[in-house]
Amino acid sequence: MSLAAAKQAVVDLGRRLAADRLVVGTAGNVSVRSGELVAVSPSGMPYADITPDDVAVLGLDGTDRGSPHPPSSEAPLHLAVYATTDAGAVVHHHGLHSAAVSTVCDDLPAVHYYVVKLGGAPRVARYATYGTPELAASVQAALEGRSAALMQNHGAVAYGATPEEAYDRAELVEWLCAMWAEAARLGTPRVLGPDELAAVVRRMEGS
Repeated sequence: MSLAAAKQAVVDLGRRLAADRLVVGTAGNVSVRSGELVAVSPSGMPYADITPDDVAVLGLDGTDRGSPHPPSSEAPLHLAVYATTDAGAVVHHHGLHSAAVSTVCDDLPAVHYYVVKLGGAPRVARYATYGTPELAASVQAALEGRSAALMQNHGAVAYGATPEEAYDRAELVEWLCAMWAEAARLGTPRVLGPDELAAVVRRMEGS
């Protein structure tokens, strides 16, 4: 993806986060990779006001590459994801259900077979102050073998090969959290086991 297209994708993803109420104010952040560069949403700007010219640009090593504004405080988290995965885009949101579930679970229970679309039930990354290397490392660990994770007392993060895939996965985490929360309100949710999830994977793979 060209850098210009990556910047536009950052703008589009940010506005979609706001429209879908997965963020409040300037919370959350998104990034899109373009070769050895990463386009990152700028810090502290309302999503509705961001244009491609406002998007920050970093090297994969974190060096600034002529950003017009400081990048999101969570840029270290995004760079950590790119360093250890094949991500083409990363989406971090503060969806209400995701944030709420992250305060009571160590892993999101597999209440729906769609967890296999994320590589398995999302883990909850251990809490650390936002924007710190500690949080980036915690998220890295939670994402091992997964394409999405919850962040304790914080929100959710997901990555994908494309901006659309990253957003869809981030949105799916919120839906799964909402489903679990609703089921828990009604009673004790039944959780799918490893054999049941493995059967789903085989079905999806056509075997």
